[in-house]
Amino acid sequence: MESSKTTTLKALRLLFRPVASILLRAGINWKELVEVCKATYVEVASEDFGIRGRPTNVSRVAILTGFSRREVKRLRDLLAEEEPTAFTRMNHATRVLSGWYSDDDFLDEGGAPRALAQSGSNPSFETLCSRYSSDVPATTMLKELRHVGAVAADDDGRLVARTRYYMPQLTDPEQVLRSGSVLEDAGATVAYNLHRDQQAQTRFERRATNTHIPRAAIGEFRSFVEKEGQTFLERVDAWLTEHEDRDAKNVVRLGLGAYWIEDKNNERAQ
Repeated sequence: MESSKTTTLKALRLLFRPVASILLRAGINWKELVEVCKATYVEVASEDFGIRGRPTNVSRVAILTGFSRREVKRLRDLLAEEEPTAFTRMNHATRVLSGWYSDDDFLDEGGAPRALAQSGSNPSFETLCSRYSSDVPATTMLKELRHVGAVAADDDGRLVARTRYYMPQLTDPEQVLRSGSVLEDAGATVAYNLHRDQQAQTRFERRATNTHIPRAAIGEFRSFVEKEGQTFLERVDAWLTEHEDRDAKNVVRLGLGAYWIEDKNNERAQ
């Protein structure tokens, strides 16, 4: 019978396949990968393995990771010097679009996002940003949303929402960051379910797959998923918006993700 460590290492190869694909396409070699892995090991050991809720001290991190105390300190110093990522800006953009599609003040009589003036009388894009992204100037937000095709101008010069969700263009660095964030969210749920207390509820994680679908049916399935998946996620988004409390002190990031599954063959389609 395989040990837990051996089984975990086999699972790691499966988990790492999409990551390796992203890294290889970006020209990242194994030495750069190892450095990132070392820093992440120290980061997670420091943040998630403290005793009684306290940050993990250097000695305990060294024991957990196998690094020397000097190496742990070096990696911690590197982590402290890292610049903030673009996640904050990406999250603000998503909030603005979500508010445009769900806030009654920015909807027309049919319940669709209203065409907005860029500034001036309420409602306007400026007031929308003030309500949902006060930390980012409206002009900066508009430039970004236009860049990714989420917002356009109509014949009267008013701003029109084209999509409910913020999706960076394929050539943007933010798209790569978003990909890492999606993998992190999925992996965090799997990790939580594996190591949660037995009395704690599992986090929702389900798949629906079939290994004998004719390739000719892919287009039909795509249409089905685009329609049903989008409808469901919009219901989830509406629920989250309804329960949002900007004044609450104890808050969490809460949500649900959905992703497409398609293998080149059936060898790993379990």
